[in-house]
Amino acid sequence: MPDISLTTVVVLCLAALAAGWIDAVVGGGGLLLLPALLLGLPNSSAAGPYALGTNKAVAIVGTTGAAITYTRKAPVDVRLAVRIGVAALLGSTGGALLAAGMSTDVLKPIVMVVLVGVGAFVIFRPSFGTAPSAVPVSPRRVWAAIGLAGLGIGFYDGLIGPGTGTFLVLALTALLHLDLVTASATAKIVNCCTNAGALAMFAYKGTVYWQLAALMAVFNLAGGMVGARTALKRGAGFVRIVLLTVVCALVLKMAYEQWVA
Repeated sequence: MPDISLTTVVVLCLAALAAGWIDAVVGGGGLLLLPALLLGLPNSSAAGPYALGTNKAVAIVGTTGAAITYTRKAPVDVRLAVRIGVAALLGSTGGALLAAGMSTDVLKPIVMVVLVGVGAFVIFRPSFGTAPSAVPVSPRRVWAAIGLAGLGIGFYDGLIGPGTGTFLVLALTALLHLDLVTASATAKIVNCCTNAGALAMFAYKGTVYWQLAALMAVFNLAGGMVGARTALKRGAGFVRIVLLTVVCALVLKMAYEQWVA
């Protein structure tokens, strides 16, 4: 357990609760949880790796809880989700290896432009993801989902990271003709696969505060399960609003890091 105050522990637990809810609804919980850990952990050269490792240990619990909640009530193709998840695991490993030898500052403006385009598309296409398509999904689209949502977004997760869950929801909705609720459910299963691989690496390196992670994981799990139930109850229209909010937050965060910080 790191040497931090009780007040900081309480704040981190509340951040984990909120991040679990956001992540379950539409992805992007790491936008809140990771910065909170970076601010809350002791300021040292090891703070970054421990924040990343502890973040994954917390997030995998909430993501798993949300995935289980979704699969009980949403029409999720678990086998397809796992196939995409395995591809994402491979992609994130490759991205993490490449990230060690290159600067991601060049890619961040490109990602911001893509996010702005995504936000505009969702705004001007109000029917996007409101209901699943009655048209059967072709094998070509399935392989495209494995390639893009799996390998492609998994690679992005390992290389840069922020907004991976949101990108997954959008890609799955577009490629597999899913509604936003089912896409969120499928994305949670994919996230379980990528989080497991990343956590194994951080655990191997010994950069996880396990006691703090266990405490925060309880709150993250609660937030994830409540978030999944909220999305299931409120429907695709509600998820769309949260999606646009998260996209705006991502753009602002990346713009700040690129040109202000």
